[in-house]
Amino acid sequence: MKLDKVSAAMERLGIPGRDAYHLPTSTRRFPDGGWYRMEVSGVERPQVLEAVVDESQKRRMPIHRLISVVMGATLLDKAELRAFAQIAAQARMEVILTPGPRSAWDSGRQLVTPEGGLSGLRFRGSDQLRQVIADIMRCIDLGFRGFLVIDEGLLWLLNEMKRSGDIPADVVFKVSIYAGHASAAGGRLLETLGASTFNPLGDLSLPQLASIRLGCGIPLDLHIFLAESFGGFNRFYDGPEMARICAPCYFKIEPGPACAAGPGALYKPWTSVDGLSFLAREKVKYAQIIHELIQENYPEATLSPAGGADLAIPKA
Repeated sequence: MKLDKVSAAMERLGIPGRDAYHLPTSTRRFPDGGWYRMEVSGVERPQVLEAVVDESQKRRMPIHRLISVVMGATLLDKAELRAFAQIAAQARMEVILTPGPRSAWDSGRQLVTPEGGLSGLRFRGSDQLRQVIADIMRCIDLGFRGFLVIDEGLLWLLNEMKRSGDIPADVVFKVSIYAGHASAAGGRLLETLGASTFNPLGDLSLPQLASIRLGCGIPLDLHIFLAESFGGFNRFYDGPEMARICAPCYFKIEPGPACAAGPGALYKPWTSVDGLSFLAREKVKYAQIIHELIQENYPEATLSPAGGADLAIPKA
């Protein structure tokens, strides 16, 4: 079949038939009118959150969202979680918690093999689903309203539980880069399953990102600085175009040797709090640099103010 016919069939379903090489300006915005927001990942403990808040205030640089406790929320006790929720609530910052039991904690070994890892980070059986949902419920009871999700099956189940009233209606679910989606069709699927935002692969070209925006309505979470384990790229100078074509979007700032897996992984329970706090302050500085570059090169794009009403801020 001719490629043009395939493109036409895709477009009838609302999915761009080609990558958007013309880089159209997005017409979508956050509810507050902003084009872009800032996200800091790896906020693993209350002390690290305090460093983010302090640096944000010193630099007068809004940080809207915190990807938190990537090591697993199970590993913080209730007092730590309550303190975390209270600090974030006072600072009017959204918290996306990473729930604890997941496939990498299981006794199965396929995931850690070179080929088995390609099958993805999905939950294994109903017992694992039950455990991770219990961890999410524990954190909801402590005031948290945002959670990171990798597994599409879990995403569907959590949103069905919202519809049934088992999970509060104001809880949001962000889909992780580890889910591996990289197209408008993937974004549309996650949107239909109830994702609030999603994180496409970090190394996509601008035309590929623009095509995702054309076919998907939820905010995009864009890695603009990513760990060496993922390729170690810095896209600061792509920031103005990313804001223009992908709005509304979150800029994800996540440098370091590795995130959650492999040698040098930062988001582990034995990682120094002092080291994480130093890196958190650096991430706020990088947010300021990204914001300055966008304003210098595409001032039409505006940064959301801090503490937006649509953010999943903890109810401390």
